[in-house]
Amino acid sequence: MKLWNTRKGLFLTSGQQVYPVPESGLDKLLRIDDLHGYLAEIVREGSVAEQLAAEDLLPPIENQEVWAAGVTYYRSRDARMEESREAGGGSFYDRVYTAERPELFFKATASRVVGPGQPVRIRRDAQWSVPEPEWTLLIDPRGRILGCTIGNDMSSRDIEGENPLYLPQAKVYQGSCALGPSILLTPDPLPATTAIEVVVERGQAAVFAGSTTLAELRRTPASLVEYLFRDNLFPHGVFLMTGTGIVPADDFTLLPGDLVRIRIEGLGELANPVVCG
Repeated sequence: MKLWNTRKGLFLTSGQQVYPVPESGLDKLLRIDDLHGYLAEIVREGSVAEQLAAEDLLPPIENQEVWAAGVTYYRSRDARMEESREAGGGSFYDRVYTAERPELFFKATASRVVGPGQPVRIRRDAQWSVPEPEWTLLIDPRGRILGCTIGNDMSSRDIEGENPLYLPQAKVYQGSCALGPSILLTPDPLPATTAIEVVVERGQAAVFAGSTTLAELRRTPASLVEYLFRDNLFPHGVFLMTGTGIVPADDFTLLPGDLVRIRIEGLGELANPVVCG
């Protein structure tokens, strides 16, 4: 089953059928003790709705925070070490990759998140910006993984590379995070063979393409969630981006007018145009 947030409310899809969800908003849904059972009952007993229109889709979020894990893939470790080498921060990323404690950082409030078809942004004061395609977990207030979606953790690599302490400015700004198009509702992790792909289109041409699989993710979802919930409360639940294993070459940067397409097997495609400022 997949959960969709739209201008007309929440909807559930199972197979080719669409069902309206009576509860108003993700906040209330995440407080239901047996969410999967509740939604299964909607499929069994609910009335069928019309097919969803792409122009009605919103980011699948209400008042949840979005957090992110860093340096969880070997490729990400190398890229972060390289971009910060001149600032003397390269060894930080090598150490965190092998450490027991993961790198976790705040990424976005709901107001900074965009959905499918909505523009992601690059900072006006950045010269080197990239998308980061990420498998993103939905976690309820009790710390239980309820499902997952596609995330784009937009990043200003030159700002972070200048000084690791600039990470919040490189990562947290309006339109720096995209989620969607829906939430796959499953308590089980996706198979390790699940493919993650990204393509950046400029005009009619693909100027960057990359792929990886969840097998390259060094840390388990359970361990990331356990650290995230240490001495922390998320009364509305939380989204957790699990890191990226796809990083473009150092001579690539996003430009206004680009289109970023991220695909994850079983989750569909999240596509966003790029704007500046």
